[in-house]
Amino acid sequence: MNDCSLLRLNLTLISPSLSYSIDSIKTKLKANPVLLQIPIGSGKSFTGLVDLITRQKITWQGSSLAYDGRAFETSALQASDDPDVLQAASEARTTLIEQVADLDDDFAELLLGQYSENFDAVPAGKLQEAVRRVTLTRKGVPVLCGSSLKNKGVQPLLDAITAYLPAPNERNHDLVRWYKDDLCALAFKVVHDKQRGPLVFVRIYSGSMKAQSAVYNINRNGTERMSRLLLPFADQQIEIPSLSAGNIALTVGLKQTVTGDTIVSSKASAAAAVRRAEKEAESKSSSHRESSSLALAGVEVPEPVFFCSIEPPTLAKQADLEHALNCLQREDPSLKVRTDPDSGQTILCGMGELHIEIIHDRIKREYNIETHLGPLQVAYRETILQSATATDTLDRTLGDKRHVVTVELDVRALRESSTSCDVTFEEEVKTQLSADVKEAVENGVQSAYLQGPVLGFPVQGVKTVIQHVRLEPGTSAAMVSACVSRCMLKALKLAGGQVLEPVMALEVTVGEEYLSPVLADLSQRRGTVCDIQSRQENKVLLATVPLAEMMVSLSLKILR
Repeated sequence: MNDCSLLRLNLTLISPSLSYSIDSIKTKLKANPVLLQIPIGSGKSFTGLVDLITRQKITWQGSSLAYDGRAFETSALQASDDPDVLQAASEARTTLIEQVADLDDDFAELLLGQYSENFDAVPAGKLQEAVRRVTLTRKGVPVLCGSSLKNKGVQPLLDAITAYLPAPNERNHDLVRWYKDDLCALAFKVVHDKQRGPLVFVRIYSGSMKAQSAVYNINRNGTERMSRLLLPFADQQIEIPSLSAGNIALTVGLKQTVTGDTIVSSKASAAAAVRRAEKEAESKSSSHRESSSLALAGVEVPEPVFFCSIEPPTLAKQADLEHALNCLQREDPSLKVRTDPDSGQTILCGMGELHIEIIHDRIKREYNIETHLGPLQVAYRETILQSATATDTLDRTLGDKRHVVTVELDVRALRESSTSCDVTFEEEVKTQLSADVKEAVENGVQSAYLQGPVLGFPVQGVKTVIQHVRLEPGTSAAMVSACVSRCMLKALKLAGGQVLEPVMALEVTVGEEYLSPVLADLSQRRGTVCDIQSRQENKVLLATVPLAEMMVSLSLKILR
């Protein structure tokens, strides 16, 4: 995990297994869980938890529908308590002490020195300090228990955040260090307000942010003026003059900033950070690598897998629909909107059926536009199976001007996991071509990537190498791009195209008596069974299924 974090287990599920939850954290999140609490009861009988560090019992007694989890009792474990709870707490605390000792050398020395005869006698304060060191060094992730339904366990969770997670000045982020005391913040959410316009949530990593000040957006390469600065408290905001590092602010007036953008105080501040990064670098290669990534890591959004057309009720509402879609795209980076070049329709691209349904509902509810959605379709891709070389010459006369260009290029398949497409030039070609011609060549290649040779789907996993470009004087950039696109189509056909179908990783938990019908249903959906595991009294089926076969959710017999 990239950041220090806390994990909280929800124990209101039916017959949850603590050990299974811990194992899931290890296998699915690739983290090293450090269990700090054990539950008292589970499911509907979950009433409290035991803090393994302090050996205290925390209980919530409310059971009515109006109970909000605010009232709770804290008491030390007594010999008169449930023997099973006492034994479980003792074993879990011993495991915790041994685990922390394996991860923290200072704590291990303390145990072997002062508490070698009785590990359980180690003070709670020493154990808590060791857990914090383990968290800060990212060797382990504290895990706590709770219930979201009745807010049980919320108070210990908040205490754990302040006890174990790092303060802003304890983070060793190279990028933030280069900015020193200058502003460096990350825009992580955008919300549109009808009266105030776009409201941008930012996390301040260094320096301070002030109202009525100009800030520089590294990703957009532009300066914007912030009119107001607000401190958010749930659904309330308090206007403030400034805010320092470590806080989350709500800004008003940043009209170009989107989710994932990095905001600094000025362009000069960004340039100074570049100089510091280059100064610290030990070689030219590392200097280039570091100085090219002065933006904070934003949100990594995969390509959409579903798309459908969206139309307004009348042409008079088209401009309003475009405005609504622009606002929603700023809020949601996973939403893509494009125009179909053949039909002129507006195409909505999202991550799933539910995602597109939510967007459709928000347009109706927040922007008062009754839109019509076309049939939902899966976003297929194309790639090539082998390398191929092609040459093409375009000779065309427009008016009294003759345009002649010859292109030779090579297409190669990238590794299977690659979802991008690259274009490079041979060294000799790169030095001969002007910047305008190179841009025209790249535009032609990118245009060819949009429609594959098999069924016209976008191409991925292909690398194009421009080997030769020759053009007569006066040949326009548009003709160069057209020739390159035509040559690309030839090469892609020669390389042997293949359609790629998105698949869904599926995990189905069923009783053993329903396993056969589920397997039959998956077979009808062209699914591939990867594994069948046992989990308590149930069977867990792991499979991959083509996304097109999952357009309609699994039948009720599977869900049951």
